[in-house]
Amino acid sequence: MALLEFTDRGIYCAQADVYIDPWKPVRRALITHGHGDHARPGHDYYLCTCTARPVIRHRLGPINIETVDYGESRLINGVRFSFHPAGHILGSAQIRVEYQGEIWVVSGDYKLENDGLAEAFESVPCHTFITECTFGLPRYKWQPQAQVFADINAWWAQNQAEGKTTVLTGYALGKAQRIMQGLNPEIGPIFTHGAVENVNEVLRAQGILLPKSSRLAQNTKKNQIAGGIIIVPPSAVNSPWVRRFIPSSLGIASGWMAFQDAPRQRNADRGFILSDHADWDELNQAIADTGAENVIATHGYTEQFSQWLIKQGYNAQAVKTQFEGEVFDEEKGQQE
Repeated sequence: MALLEFTDRGIYCAQADVYIDPWKPVRRALITHGHGDHARPGHDYYLCTCTARPVIRHRLGPINIETVDYGESRLINGVRFSFHPAGHILGSAQIRVEYQGEIWVVSGDYKLENDGLAEAFESVPCHTFITECTFGLPRYKWQPQAQVFADINAWWAQNQAEGKTTVLTGYALGKAQRIMQGLNPEIGPIFTHGAVENVNEVLRAQGILLPKSSRLAQNTKKNQIAGGIIIVPPSAVNSPWVRRFIPSSLGIASGWMAFQDAPRQRNADRGFILSDHADWDELNQAIADTGAENVIATHGYTEQFSQWLIKQGYNAQAVKTQFEGEVFDEEKGQQE
């Protein structure tokens, strides 16, 4: 029997009777990070990293949740589990599973570039590596984030000079805070949609230093935000809430902006290639660094990426899951 198996409820370790990021209610769940496609409601017990706990509690309510530090191990019926930085968002983890000398690692979502906010990715040696491949095609290669933020700040300054409101999308947990960290405060003030500011408040309460931001209210007038930038979740883009700030310029920060016509398809003025997931080179580097012989590709270009890995000499396969990566609109229903 494999140490981990994919079931209709999620990734399951039968020896320990626990699931990792299950998508249906289970008795015991180990959670890699707080995004809604990985941390779901309904489990009897949750285990996550210390820094992931506050936002998971914020999103899921009064759940039974315990925490571990990075590198700290938990022994469950002879199986040793430990959490290691994934670099995806604050508190995100890869989960290492060891039993009788066999080691598996479930990556969750990850990126290798240190963004200065999430705990930096650490390679974890293993025999079998379960990897995401949201951007598992050679066309996806990211620029250093410093260059991306230079472009964002230049666009914001240009909009300001032209009397336009600047609106930039980013998921409320992770991407929005990363964007805020990269903005030049000398250009103007930062305003946020309620879903973004709610997460900001949770992170600030746990001691995370974020740039100053102001929550926009329903009655906020355009003249009150003159020269500023508004950070909104993707699902708010076409809402009346955003349209009231015209004339405006809309930008989208996403790995999907690597497609040349992606901004136009989404009715945006600018696209900035900024992802909290690994690009093609990072995926290949991360896998090589684990020393794993077996690789399981999930959520993304799974068939294409697993075939590529087979050609590189890995014992690779693709498995479908309910994880959605950057495709998943994790802000739906959270537009307060």
